Amino acid sequence: MNFTQEDSQKLLTIIKARRDVRGGRFVEKQVEEEKLQKLLQAAIHAPSVGYSQPWEFVIIKNAKIKEAVYNSFVKENEKAKKIFASALYDSLKLEGIKEAPINIAVLYNPPKKPTLGMTSFAKAGEYSVVCAVENMWLMARALNLGMGWVSIVDEATVLKIVKAKEGAKLIAYLCVGYVDYFFDEPELKKLGWEEEKSVESVVREI
Repeated sequence: MNFTQEDSQKLLTIIKARRDVRGGRFVEKQVEEEKLQKLLQAAIHAPSVGYSQPWEFVIIKNAKIKEAVYNSFVKENEKAKKIFASALYDSLKLEGIKEAPINIAVLYNPPKKPTLGMTSFAKAGEYSVVCAVENMWLMARALNLGMGWVSIVDEATVLKIVKAKEGAKLIAYLCVGYVDYFFDEPELKKLGWEEEKSVESVVREI
């Protein structure tokens, strides 16, 4: 299968338009099952070390489970506020756990046998799951769905809430749903939290 220049440009457009959607942006519209399945199809077709496919996706729609995860966020965010100690941080809405119609806990289940490519680089398995998350994020944007990655939660608490297998790791906690609009630039860039780095500043030849 060969792709055209138009195809590659469209992919780049989707990549540049991807946004981390935070709270206060999700609207009351359910995500169609067909679109949810497309997200999961995109996820499982990510590259994985040794074709290990070490991921697991826990779909959460139950309000009580969302509430339990939200409580973990509140507790962890209080700690973060003390670290950053700024009015800008306090003003940020960093999650949409209860607002988003769908939450997805993305887990890494370590292989039970030696895995090709992990004998020297054990974390390659976890990074494979991150690739699956990125695939989901891009597909979500292509489907005009918002997705937000909530990292301010306690891993052990969330793993217990979602009844993860023994030894599992939480890689991402995602909020998915339709949104009122997408920012033209990343929100933290617009707020001046960090400046965008150029290609030249992060690439070197040796």
